[in-house]
Amino acid sequence: MVPAGGMRGHALRDAGGPVALRDGSFLLVEIRAGTVARVAADGTLARLGRPNGAPNGAAIGPDGALYVCNNGGFAWSELGELTIPMSIEDGTNGPPDFGGGWIERVDPVSGAAAVVYRECAGETFCGPNDLVFDRDGGFWFTDFGKTWRRTVDRGGLYYAAADGSAVRCVAYGLHGPNGVGLSPEGDRVYVAETYTGRLLAWDLEAPGRVRDDGFGSRGRVIVATPAHFDSLAVEEDGTVVVA
Repeated sequence: MVPAGGMRGHALRDAGGPVALRDGSFLLVEIRAGTVARVAADGTLARLGRPNGAPNGAAIGPDGALYVCNNGGFAWSELGELTIPMSIEDGTNGPPDFGGGWIERVDPVSGAAAVVYRECAGETFCGPNDLVFDRDGGFWFTDFGKTWRRTVDRGGLYYAAADGSAVRCVAYGLHGPNGVGLSPEGDRVYVAETYTGRLLAWDLEAPGRVRDDGFGSRGRVIVATPAHFDSLAVEEDGTVVVA
């Protein structure tokens, strides 16, 4: 753990997955650096650990640990003053040594990380992106996938137990599933689909179980836009806010 002193104003490297804590601090990941960090209420920064890969969305689980979607890494390129998560030469965003992504549990004090899930039904995750816990202690997460020279992975929406005992695919064939969130009542799950700029929704009949309402596993389209969607959050009144 890097001491907080002297780290105020230090540049973050592709920060993401902010999680607010009760003491006024918050945890976040640095996607390009592969680290988990804590920012104190006074702005000082402490890097807790380096899970490696490319940690992305994060959330506090029922055991108080930080659960992180790790997409397994990117192929980074320099474009002027920008660093982008993609190879400019061939359009791929997976690193040459890519071996899949995973869900990990990170101790919020020591930064120690342990992998919880790497696959579902024998299929390795290609780019876990974001997650949200429900009232029953399970969590929903998206697998965005990767872009290759001539192909693009189809993504999915998954539901898992926090203790690593069970994970299952709820919806597959999505086009860049990114942010995920739950309605205030916990009876609907939302996903922001990046490539299409669509907000999708599935009504729930039980924890991790979607209701068969005739829309199939692809979900109901709440809105379709010409935008490029990223993460999302659901406000107290049910409003869905999409980046």
